[in-house]
Amino acid sequence: MNLSPSTDLWQYLSKTDKPILMYGMGNGADKILAVCETYGIVISDFFASDGFVRGHSFHGKVVLSYSEAKAKYGSFIVLLSFASSLPDVLATIRRVAAENELYAPDVPVFGNNLFNLEFFHTNEASFREAYDLLADKQSKKTFADVIRYKLSGDISYLDDCEANEEETTKTLLLPETVRDYADLGAYNGDTIRRLIPLAPHLRRIVAFEPDRRNFRKLSEYAETMADHYTITPLPLAAWSHCETLLMDASGNRNANLADASKAKKTVEVEADSLDNRIGDLCPDYIKYDVEGSEREALLGSAKTIRRCRPRLLVSLYHRSEDLFALPLLLKELALDYDFYLRKLPYVPAWDLNLYAIPKEKNHYV
Repeated sequence: MNLSPSTDLWQYLSKTDKPILMYGMGNGADKILAVCETYGIVISDFFASDGFVRGHSFHGKVVLSYSEAKAKYGSFIVLLSFASSLPDVLATIRRVAAENELYAPDVPVFGNNLFNLEFFHTNEASFREAYDLLADKQSKKTFADVIRYKLSGDISYLDDCEANEEETTKTLLLPETVRDYADLGAYNGDTIRRLIPLAPHLRRIVAFEPDRRNFRKLSEYAETMADHYTITPLPLAAWSHCETLLMDASGNRNANLADASKAKKTVEVEADSLDNRIGDLCPDYIKYDVEGSEREALLGSAKTIRRCRPRLLVSLYHRSEDLFALPLLLKELALDYDFYLRKLPYVPAWDLNLYAIPKEKNHYV
């Protein structure tokens, strides 16, 4: 991995003379603003896409339309402060980037470790160890491009390493071999819906989902599929052991456990390990997308991994340290596995996934 950065986005922004405008509002903007404040970076204004401005204010400033921002400032730096995988939204972002100096700052979805130059250098040995675990050139390129993006905020690095979800699923997960599936972080069943057309032999599914509203939708979906599949929804957070935890009660997809103390409203949820709840199911495939609790969920399925040798998909984007910490953990839990890294279409670097394949089942070369 050839990386020798001398600066990062935050250092650059703290020294520029150009006006800096934030594109978008909400929780992502609040996180970016907090980092800007620590670096003494001044945000001149906020804007939204034309047609989405309704005269509202954000942090004491009237939100401009994009046209108004261009008329007022001419040349300026854009900080993207929202996330999306929608093709039309991504196209709009790229149009703005073609006209302005645009960056998508990387702030952690959960946790407090900012991915800046200091963080990279502090953990450089671990990053290189994780990089060396990767099994193919595309994985290594993706790893390096994601680090370059996280340090620079330059979304062109994300474009350079983008992978197609269906192709990745077919080539790495071999869904035609999947009969039993464990979905940790099942949301409303969306991943199950996408897997079913690709997995003709799929029959049994166990699905963890702690959020009550999401669990209700998941259960309703499971009932509609009962004639074809045995879907067992569990109102649980995937964890390392049985415990009652606090969870953000916002009900959105990013509701999580570990940062619940910062939430305006929390609710108690039951958590347990996959090992404790798997029963006689021996999954061919396990997905981990548990909003920052991937480490605990992996520890709680170590016995199942060793017993069943499933293919694994692990999200690596919730915490800054996930990019190296989770592959290194899996190295200890999943002996004789090959590791692949793919990033699906998303800005910022979300939907970054580690695919762990048992060597004896790996047909991808």
